[in-house]
Amino acid sequence: MDFGLVLQTDPPASAVVELMKRAEDAGFTHGWTFDSCVLWQEPFVIYSRILAETDRLTVGPIVTNPGTRTWEVTASTFATLNDMYGNRTVCGIGRGDSAMRVAGRKPNTLARISGAIKVIRALGRGDEADLGGTVVRFPWVREGAELPVWMAAYGPKALKMAGEEADGFILQLADPFLTEWMVKAVRDAAVAAGRSVDDVKICVAAPAYVTQDDSPEALAHAREQCRWFGGMVGNHVADLVEKYGADSGVVPQQLTDYIKAREGYDYAHHGRSGNPDTKFVPDGIVDRFCLIGPVSAHVERLRALRALGVDQFAVYAMHDAKEKVIDEYGRHVIPALTS
Repeated sequence: MDFGLVLQTDPPASAVVELMKRAEDAGFTHGWTFDSCVLWQEPFVIYSRILAETDRLTVGPIVTNPGTRTWEVTASTFATLNDMYGNRTVCGIGRGDSAMRVAGRKPNTLARISGAIKVIRALGRGDEADLGGTVVRFPWVREGAELPVWMAAYGPKALKMAGEEADGFILQLADPFLTEWMVKAVRDAAVAAGRSVDDVKICVAAPAYVTQDDSPEALAHAREQCRWFGGMVGNHVADLVEKYGADSGVVPQQLTDYIKAREGYDYAHHGRSGNPDTKFVPDGIVDRFCLIGPVSAHVERLRALRALGVDQFAVYAMHDAKEKVIDEYGRHVIPALTS
């Protein structure tokens, strides 16, 4: 199992770079960031600095979207980074929940994501791509260039598309039951499309908070630091409920029940501990969606996820113990899962 670190690009950018360097030293293989240019600083500028100051780390957004940049610009940015530092980027892509909504736009459709995946991946590796009637190719991309594109998904149509088209599937929650259900949907779609299950990497991304023990006090603090995540996932679930209904059977009830008390969401607090819009998220959802508790609890959950086919766990470190979770994972968790 690989491990990634996920950060917001809050200023100063130098702090993001230092945490990524710390993560590489601890054994992490991937450095991810959010990509929402109104809420945070521009990640691609920071990726260049991260790549320059690390040796092996693969970087990318979790996730970008096909609406805030034209597809050829996104592809060119990735391809330039790869040309400068080797093939050390991955394009995580999704609907653009926060990036689009804070700019007054609707999240992107699956058809638009599908088109972007094909164009960005082709251009990033030096192939031709059709930009709606105009075929282009980057003449400066060198032979051997690669740009894998991983897709974030929750709903049945998105899961199917991830299996059919993406190089990787990003699932933003760490509940074993839901992971098993969604990984199966992605893999079934891949096989039906004539692909191998190995063609689609599986990445689970969720907050991880390591406590000294499993005392009620320690766990309560960890839950409050990670409760924001249930609200973020709830944005996507609310869209699914609006589209399919809460009791359609298309989306697992284990995923839809908890948002019934959701009353709204202010993106000013997006992805931050103490988010006042996530009080509706119960402790049980935090425990299921996130990894909290002592090291042994993290190792146990991750072994279960690995058995379900998860190739990478990406740690959301949006809490008051960023350095500690990196160090604890480096000392104890990563060796237990990679030995």
